[in-house]
Amino acid sequence: MSEKPSVRTITEQARDIKVCREADVVVVGGGPGGIGSAIAAARTGADTVLIERYGHLGGMATGGLINILPNLSDISGKQHIYGLNQEIIDRMEKRDAAFYPRKKDWGTADKELVDFYNDTGLNLFYVRKDPNMGGKERVMYTAVVDPEVLKDELNDMVQEAGVDLWLHSWGTRPIMEGNTVKGVYFESKSGRQAILGKVVIDSTGDGDIFVEAGAEFDGELNNKYRTAWMASTFWMTDVNIKKADDFKASQPEKFAELMQELLKLGGYPHYLKGILGNQRNVLWYHSFQIQPEASDGKDVRELTRVDVRGRKRAVTTYEFMKKNIPGFENCYIMQTAPQLGIQGGRRVIGEYILDDKDMVSDEVHEDTIVVLANNDNGEISARHPSICIPYRCLVPKEVDGLLVACRAFSSTDSVNMYFNIIPPCIAYGQAAGTAAALAIDAGVQPRKVDYKALHKNLVKQGVNLPDTK
Repeated sequence: MSEKPSVRTITEQARDIKVCREADVVVVGGGPGGIGSAIAAARTGADTVLIERYGHLGGMATGGLINILPNLSDISGKQHIYGLNQEIIDRMEKRDAAFYPRKKDWGTADKELVDFYNDTGLNLFYVRKDPNMGGKERVMYTAVVDPEVLKDELNDMVQEAGVDLWLHSWGTRPIMEGNTVKGVYFESKSGRQAILGKVVIDSTGDGDIFVEAGAEFDGELNNKYRTAWMASTFWMTDVNIKKADDFKASQPEKFAELMQELLKLGGYPHYLKGILGNQRNVLWYHSFQIQPEASDGKDVRELTRVDVRGRKRAVTTYEFMKKNIPGFENCYIMQTAPQLGIQGGRRVIGEYILDDKDMVSDEVHEDTIVVLANNDNGEISARHPSICIPYRCLVPKEVDGLLVACRAFSSTDSVNMYFNIIPPCIAYGQAAGTAAALAIDAGVQPRKVDYKALHKNLVKQGVNLPDTK
């Protein structure tokens, strides 16, 4: 048996790193979990720094063009997620940059409305079959937002809260003192620098900070779950959608044949119809790139391959549709997402691990931080329409000074895929930021936060929480 070739290494020279800032709370990553963390921490009184590697906030909701905030209600129409999620939607609506079903229509089985959402292709997010009604389809509360307006709105929100925002700054590893995180190193055009903090919140998505801090984690990904897939998203505009729909309806066999041809060429035939008020001629393509094995969002070579392939698929799709499909004669690619849609990765091993038994337990934990709608499990959803997430899912075992508020919350792969989407991550962040500020104020580690005080503070912020007495 041949030996593996040795890996050449070099020793990096030791050097002094400039401490450019000291703060109470340092949030690493400005995606959904990061904005929730930073805004909540600052509003709760903590001197808060937010560092983000891109030039904008929002993560997948903006840079990934995954501008859908789903599962805000269960299939009956009962809203579960409030707090910062609802505030963001309200603020976006005031700017004519959000769309969602009217409140009186949440849970409706009205055929006209159900057909409308099914026709958009967004039915996965808006429509569910209710086993309690013989499988009849019902409309849920889901919102879509304009990602460009959202970038600006999130800037406003963090600055209004008093957050010290550092964009174009990539948090790389923690500063450790024993088993306690004391800050982070980050890289930027200004060089390597350090920010010291009393509590660090890892909202990187992939757990970049907690891994380097020595926290236990689960990196298993199963390719049958969407968490093992990547997506390259792009938008096409100037499409005469009615003309395209008429062609598809009048010549379904021809349309299907052309889509098969597009697939063979490497294109992507599936699209969603933009339903924002100013996007009636826009199509959204969420081009999932399913590999033979689970994708590794930490492998830079794989990320490069997927990104290159995704942009090729976008142009191939555009050229084919423009040439062959009525209604696409004047189309063009409006934008491609600057961020890959990485949907899963490492998950911290926390003081509580959310697993399959939680899907059916209906337990109200004493440290519940958010109630989420459970809409994706058919019969299970009908019997157990919601699930309570405990704060302990954000607290790493054995590592202090650190919380995790992103898709890397403590959970098994089979459960994570349901609850790692944008609205839950904003909610995890809101809880983590609040807890961090409370911990600092009380002079305790985040794992020792008073659950009752956390509950009271979140309720004051508009979070819908059950009575945990």
